[in-house]
Amino acid sequence: MISEVLKDADDRMHKGVEALRREYGTIRAGRANPSILDKVMVDYYGSPTPINQLANISVPEPRMLVVQPWDKSILPTLEKAILKSDLGLNPSSDGTVIRLIIPQLTSERRNELVKTVKKKAEEARVAIRNIRRDTNDQLKKLEKDHLASEDEVKRGQDEVQKLTDKIIKEIDHVMDVKEKEITEV
Repeated sequence: MISEVLKDADDRMHKGVEALRREYGTIRAGRANPSILDKVMVDYYGSPTPINQLANISVPEPRMLVVQPWDKSILPTLEKAILKSDLGLNPSSDGTVIRLIIPQLTSERRNELVKTVKKKAEEARVAIRNIRRDTNDQLKKLEKDHLASEDEVKRGQDEVQKLTDKIIKEIDHVMDVKEKEITEV
């Protein structure tokens, strides 16, 4: 019973870290990364569709993305969607592909991005602590319902705390890596 509760907490905490990594992937750090276009939705025959499902996105140079749609007729729609997004990129099209030049970040923008990265990391830490609280509540409920002894619950809570500390260290590491990537000129 306790092992199931702990396994569930472990899964949920690791999913939280993965969600943070995906979130960081969408933050533009002055380098071309296809995942910055993940949140860009294109109106494709009346339904909003992610750009990566309509085109091949490649990185031919460190600061350039090339978007090559599978259906050439949606090229203007893709351009409009990229312009409307809050990425601050200007697409240039030659009729077959869209080229996106990733501009060098200003120091002001770098500082803003670092603040955003730290904020997202803090949100992830809060989510992990919420999972810890929920798990501890579940363990206490097991004890209250006489499904586990007081010692088993105490050991379970210690395990949850160790897991929480490990995951928060991992979040801090992911944040540090992203911060270095952003501040690197």
